[in-house]
Amino acid sequence: MRTRRSALTLIAGAASLALTLSACGQSSDGGSKSEGGSAKGGTIGIAMPTKSSERWIADGKNVVKDLESKGYKTKLVYGEDDPSTQVSQIENLITQNVKGLIIAAIDNKSLNTVLQEAADANIPVIAYDRLILGTKNVDYYASFDNTKVGVEQGTYIVHKLGLDSGKKGPFNIELFAGSNDDNNTKYFFNGAMSVLQPYIDKKELVVKSGQTALNKVTTLRWDGATAQSRMEDILTSSYKSAKVDAVLSPYDGISIGILAALKSDGYGSGSQPLPVITGQDAELASVKSIIAGEQTQTVYKDTRQLAKVAATMVDDVLNKKTPQVNDTKTYDNGSKVVPAYLLQPVSVDKSNYEDVLVKGGYYTDAELK
Repeated sequence: MRTRRSALTLIAGAASLALTLSACGQSSDGGSKSEGGSAKGGTIGIAMPTKSSERWIADGKNVVKDLESKGYKTKLVYGEDDPSTQVSQIENLITQNVKGLIIAAIDNKSLNTVLQEAADANIPVIAYDRLILGTKNVDYYASFDNTKVGVEQGTYIVHKLGLDSGKKGPFNIELFAGSNDDNNTKYFFNGAMSVLQPYIDKKELVVKSGQTALNKVTTLRWDGATAQSRMEDILTSSYKSAKVDAVLSPYDGISIGILAALKSDGYGSGSQPLPVITGQDAELASVKSIIAGEQTQTVYKDTRQLAKVAATMVDDVLNKKTPQVNDTKTYDNGSKVVPAYLLQPVSVDKSNYEDVLVKGGYYTDAELK
């Protein structure tokens, strides 16, 4: 993903947030939580999961930009979806005397020991988009309303199939979830199922594979090829004489894999239309797919705003301010309830992508051609 142009976002709340956080971040040099004087001019370590997703590349760039605008140096590392690599990278950042850490965890339970090392060095930790579990050494959490992401996906499927306007089906649906080592997975899935389950109970939605439990539908590391393989198996075993009407997909990279399996099975050609397919993150390939009439929907999360939240959080902590939060109850990581700031996601399809993504400055028309 290319670096985004600064532009006025359409969503008034997001614009208001940006101004609030910007004002909150403008503080004079003060005492650092780390020993050794002022936080300003110090280095913040940023640990992101992988460069295989354009979303995380953009997140890394945006966090760097926002921190540097506040006067910090930065050290950005990518773990390439290997938990042990990420642990080693964070250990190295600690030995380099970073003032703070912003971490998007690969495995949410693998960081306990290294975060104790951070705590021993008085280095504050911001969990970025993925909650880190099983440790008290997480100061704050910056993310989106993850349950709402799933609700948006489930609601879109129900609406697109007409179930909310009197159609009874039955419609065939298959369920996919994210990685089992990502705490967000259960929020996305449970949010979607809060909408879909009543229709499944009434048999207006039918999961022909029978795979409905979360532990049966996860996709390790959010990998599109893994999702493609599972979709191929489902089509072979459960859809010899039936068609898929909808697929709950939690993430655009998974959606692309599902689409590949469906198209290989004849969907999207002749009299076999593609099913309704959801997604998340508004990645460029998926937005193009939506425009082309293949993937149906994605959930847009303005990660430019998420980067601002995380950068402001670490700046506030280092300068002995209390960061702004809007959730102090939801995110219990097993050792503590981590105070969080949650941004709002937006459902995007062919009808509104121009208003939300182009006019909002996330993509240009040229990028989407």
